Amino acid sequence: MSSSPAPPTSPKAAPNPDVPPGRDAVDAASVDRHLRAGWWGLAVFVAVGAALELLHAIKAPAYVDAGRETTRLLLRLGHAHGTLLSLLNVAYALTVRARAGAATPLASASLLASLVLLPGGFLLGGIWARGGDPGLGVLLVPAGAVALFIGAIVVARRVTRRA
Repeated sequence: MSSSPAPPTSPKAAPNPDVPPGRDAVDAASVDRHLRAGWWGLAVFVAVGAALELLHAIKAPAYVDAGRETTRLLLRLGHAHGTLLSLLNVAYALTVRARAGAATPLASASLLASLVLLPGGFLLGGIWARGGDPGLGVLLVPAGAVALFIGAIVVARRVTRRA
């Protein structure tokens, strides 16, 4: 019986087939994280939009009665911002995949925070609105806007850098 020789050992680790050449595991992890967050966020916020349409269709008093304009506005803003920020996280993942070095921990954290804070603030503000005044949850909106601004600036600087 002849046994085949053992494969040669190399001091280098075997390449990860999920990471394209020239990319590191951090970029791959960032792509994965933002693709998951973006697509799950899109599913959630499309469902929120469908629920708002249903409330309007059945003329739910808590949604369509006079004096509920602030509630309707804030809930629609939460749905719209959540949907768009979900798509932005998908776009960030694709940008990281297309441009080596576009991923940074600051940009990643900022974009993920904005996905939660901006629409979350609008939705919470709308759920607990009283008369023309939004609920205290709306205080999350400025923090989410700042996080989005930081993320956008960091990514813009990274993708316009000279190689």
